[in-house]
Amino acid sequence: MPVFATLPSPEQSNFAELITAFIILLLVATGVALLSRRLRIPYVTGLVLAGLAIADLLPRRIGLDSALILNLFLPILLFEAAINTDVSRLRTTVKPVAVLAVPGVILCSGITAVLLKYGLGLAWVQALLGGVILAITDTVSVIAVFREVAVPARLSTIVEGESLFNDGMALVLYSLILQAHLTGAVTLGDGVQRFLVVIVGGALLGLGIGYLGREFFARSDDPLSGILLTVAIALGAFQAGELLQVSGVVAVVIAGLIVGNAGLSRSFSASSRVTLYSFWEYAGFGVNTFIFLLIGLEINLMTLWRQLPAVLLAIAAYQVGRLLTVYPLLGLVSRFDRPIPLRWQHVLFLGNIKGSLSMALALSLPISLSGRIDLITLVYGTVLLSLVGQGLSLPWLVKRLHLSPLSPTRKQIEELQAQLIAAKAAQDELENLLKTGILPKAVYEELRSLYQVQVAKSEKALRGFYSQRDDATAVGKSDRPKLDAIRRRLLLAEKGALNEALRRRVISEAIARHQLEAIDEQLLNLEEE
Repeated sequence: MPVFATLPSPEQSNFAELITAFIILLLVATGVALLSRRLRIPYVTGLVLAGLAIADLLPRRIGLDSALILNLFLPILLFEAAINTDVSRLRTTVKPVAVLAVPGVILCSGITAVLLKYGLGLAWVQALLGGVILAITDTVSVIAVFREVAVPARLSTIVEGESLFNDGMALVLYSLILQAHLTGAVTLGDGVQRFLVVIVGGALLGLGIGYLGREFFARSDDPLSGILLTVAIALGAFQAGELLQVSGVVAVVIAGLIVGNAGLSRSFSASSRVTLYSFWEYAGFGVNTFIFLLIGLEINLMTLWRQLPAVLLAIAAYQVGRLLTVYPLLGLVSRFDRPIPLRWQHVLFLGNIKGSLSMALALSLPISLSGRIDLITLVYGTVLLSLVGQGLSLPWLVKRLHLSPLSPTRKQIEELQAQLIAAKAAQDELENLLKTGILPKAVYEELRSLYQVQVAKSEKALRGFYSQRDDATAVGKSDRPKLDAIRRRLLLAEKGALNEALRRRVISEAIARHQLEAIDEQLLNLEEE
C-alpha cells in the first residue's frame, strides 16, 4: 500500500517554529535561574540580558505584543499580587501607599513630562505620555531583592501596596491623555470627572465580582475548580472594566484582595488554599519570566546606541520626578501617620525600576501619534538601562543601608549553623575516604569522634534557640523570618515524603489526606505570622 506524505502547511510550519522558540526560551530561563542564583544577580536582569544574547538564535522573531501584555499578562500579575496581599497588613500602610499611588503618580508624571518637554524638545502630548509611562514602577526586581536581603515587613508592604495601585493610576492617566489628544475636547473638569468615574467604577466592579467569587468558594472546596474560577475572575474583571469603560486594573486588584482575604480565608481547606496559592505563584513566575525575556528580544542595541543621549536624559528626568515625589510626600505623611525612616525612603527612590508595563503602553501608542517611534525607542532604552543598571546595583545598595542589622542572637545562630555545616561536610568526606580505602578505620574513627563532638555541641545550642522560638527574649522579631523559612523547608519536606508514599500506595489516601491537611495548616500559619 503506498504511503502518501503531505507537505506541512504554512500555518503548521509557523506553529512548529513557535513551539521550538518556546522550548528555547524555557531552557534559557532555566539556565538564567541557575546562573543568577550562583552569580547573585537579580533574576529579571539576567532574563533581559539573556534575551539580548539569544535574539538571533531563535527560528522566528518573537516580540512583545501590547494587547497580550495588557489583556492577559497584566491581569495575571495584578491578581497574583492581590490574592497574596494581607489586607490587615495593607491597612497599616494605607496612608503612605495612597499618597505614593495617587498624588505621587500624578506629581511624578508631571515633573517627568516637563523635563522631557524642555530637555528633548518633545510636544506636550508626547511629553505627558512619556511622563506617565515612565512614572510606572516595576516592583518585581525590588521584591526579588527583598527575598535575598532582609528588610522590615512594613517597608515590603509599602512597596507591594504601591505597586498594586500605581499601575491602575498610570493606566487611567494614560487613557485620559490619549482621549484628550484624539478628541481635543476634554476640559480639566471633564478630565477630573472622568478620572473619578473610572477609579470608583473599577472599584465597585471589583467589589461585585470579588464577592460573587466568594459565594462560590463558600459552597465548594474543590481546588481545581477554584483555580479555574480565579483565572476567570482575574481575566473577566479586566475585560468587564474595559467593556464598561472603567478601570479594569482597579477591578482586578479589588477582586483579588476580596478573594484572597474573604473568599479563601475560612471557606477553603488548608490543602485547597495551598494548591491555589501555588498555582498563582507559578503563574506569576512564568509570566514574569517570559515578559523579561521578550524585553531583551525586543530591544535593538544599534538603535539604542544612536538614541543613548536622549535615553540618559529620560532616565535623569524620571529619577528627578521620583526624587521630588518620594521624599516630600513621605515627609508630609509623617505628620499624620507613623513616620517613614529616611533609609526606607532611599529604597523607595532607588527601587524606581521600569519594566514590562512601560513597554506595553509604549507599544500601544496610536499610529497617528506624531513621533511615536522615537517615543517607543526612548522607553525601550530606559527600561533596558533601568533593569540592568538599577537592577544590578539595588541589592548592593540595600545591603549598604543596613535596614535589618544582624542581631546578636541571629549572629550566634548563623555561627552555629556554619560550624554544623562544616563539621557535617567533613564527616561526609571522612566516609568517602574510608570507603575508598584511603583512610584506615582506626584513624577514621578518631577523626570522626572529634567532629562528632563539634556537631553535638552545635546541635544542642541550636536546639535551644529553636525550641524557644516564641520566646521574645531568646529570638527577636528580626530572627523569626529565618526560623520560619527553616520550618517551611522542613514542612515541605514532610509533605513531599507523604505525597511520594501516597503515589507508591505505601499509605492509604485517607491517612495521607489527614496528615497533609495538618502540614498545610502549619504552612499557612507560618505565612500568616
